[in-house]
Amino acid sequence: MSPILTLEGTNTYVVAASESRTVVVIDPGPPDPGHVDRVILATLGRRVELVLLTHTHVDHAEGAAAFAARAGAPLAALEPGWATAGAPNLVAGARLDVGGVRLEPVPTPGHAADHCCFWLGAERAMFTGDHVLGRGTTVVEWPGGDMAAYLESLEAVAAFEPDRLYPGHGPRVDDPATTIREYIDHRLQREAQVLAALEAGERTPAGMVRRIYADVDPALHGFAELSVRAHLVKLVREGRAMEQDGGFAPAR
Repeated sequence: MSPILTLEGTNTYVVAASESRTVVVIDPGPPDPGHVDRVILATLGRRVELVLLTHTHVDHAEGAAAFAARAGAPLAALEPGWATAGAPNLVAGARLDVGGVRLEPVPTPGHAADHCCFWLGAERAMFTGDHVLGRGTTVVEWPGGDMAAYLESLEAVAAFEPDRLYPGHGPRVDDPATTIREYIDHRLQREAQVLAALEAGERTPAGMVRRIYADVDPALHGFAELSVRAHLVKLVREGRAMEQDGGFAPAR
């Protein structure tokens, strides 16, 4: 995963009540021995009871299986192929009583089909993976990303009225309501720009990127094109655009 997209790197969280003899580890991240050693050190000698994945993109999950095996803990993920024996099912509304705390899985498809946030009700905090970042906005890449699902998932997180967000990249978010509103507004603004580009005669995602992202570093245009495609898929499903001659056009 490009450093442009992962900011300072992937955040790994060690979660536990202060008096607990066990911990939960969220998103072990890369299979880097130094990183693994730092995570183990952060447990303060307590047993890892469970390893959780927000989603299975490599920057969050590549080292997860090896870390879970080293820690002797089950690995839980929405993607069944990643979960190991003894791991709980991650179901909306279910409760995970681990590490002396209670976490609630919040499935949040959009950035990835298997994305899941985790609600820590005792702190009114949400672990958001790549759903909401500590800085900037999240890439919703076609074909793995779903723009309509992403917007719905943002609303789902907002409904918890969290006091803080612990993102997968970047610093903690201390004004979640404002940040989530900005995320939604940003996506709707991009959607309006895609529609305007269609009306202006642009027919390909690459052409739309050149128009819409003219002030953005060209190194990001490839990712932007995948995001534009995700917007276009949403618009086609909603009947506001159509596929035509290998490209796209406004709906008739």
